[in-house]
Amino acid sequence: MKRRLAAILAADLVGYTRLMGDDEAGTHQRLADLREKVLEPLLARHRGRVVKLMGDGLLVEFASLVDAVDCAVAWQSAVAQHEVRQDEDRRLSFRIGINLGDVIVEGEDIYGDGVNIASRLEGLAEPGGICLSGDAYRHARGKTVAEFEDLGERKIKNVAEPVRVYRVLTRASGAASAKDADKRLALPDRPSVAVLPFSNMSGNPEQEYLADGMAEDIITALSRYRWFFVIARNSSFSYKGRPVDVTQVAKELGVRYVLEGSVRKGGDRVRVTAQLIDAETAKHIWAERYDRHLEDIFSLQDEIAETIVAAIEPELGAAER
Repeated sequence: MKRRLAAILAADLVGYTRLMGDDEAGTHQRLADLREKVLEPLLARHRGRVVKLMGDGLLVEFASLVDAVDCAVAWQSAVAQHEVRQDEDRRLSFRIGINLGDVIVEGEDIYGDGVNIASRLEGLAEPGGICLSGDAYRHARGKTVAEFEDLGERKIKNVAEPVRVYRVLTRASGAASAKDADKRLALPDRPSVAVLPFSNMSGNPEQEYLADGMAEDIITALSRYRWFFVIARNSSFSYKGRPVDVTQVAKELGVRYVLEGSVRKGGDRVRVTAQLIDAETAKHIWAERYDRHLEDIFSLQDEIAETIVAAIEPELGAAER
């Protein structure tokens, strides 16, 4: 088995499914043009090798961690400039994760924790943002013009030890002024709610799918009510694995209510808790706990999602009145 140390950059297009649903041919062509005119020259300049090219993202290998970070910063800046003339809801933007680690080499492909951690870090980044592992940060610090913010240790799916995460302070991320950070998006003219990713309290990374599936099903069920304004999964799931201030989340997403919860599994039983919070007052307006036998995971998720929606729909109506 052949191994080597490599700097890995994982990038993912934000809102790919929605963009393709709105304009499949147009989005495909715009993404192809962006790769050819912007990304490929950048990667060549920073000596990056494209390992995999997916429909909505790329996996790139660098021999130098500094090259990877400099390329990522230039990438986000160049994409933002390229898309500035597009309507805001049609702009292409990426999340990027960078890790330095040992990888398994098989032909032109690479595998292992070095790659997995980069992919997970990409999921923690905000649209237009970049996240690094602690190992990558230690090699980049003082060797690049980028500035960093310590986000603390995070539990990464399928990785035994927590990973320290750093955010690159780009124009699209934490470099915004305090005044901008305090701005609140205008609330819609109907009850608005964001469903945050449910916390996996089992301590078993393999149960992450259950927590994620629960939140996704609730988002889908709530979206059936046309008098609700429900934040899309891609936006609310950008807070996955991050410390959450419900009031700040509501400001950033432009919603009045936030639903959060947790999932715990023990043996053949599962416990789901959920609470609905009015972000204007930071008060709980509804909370409930559900205990079920884990026999059919999909039936369980459907049952609890429908129960939660049936419970909070009148609560939202009463709170609005």
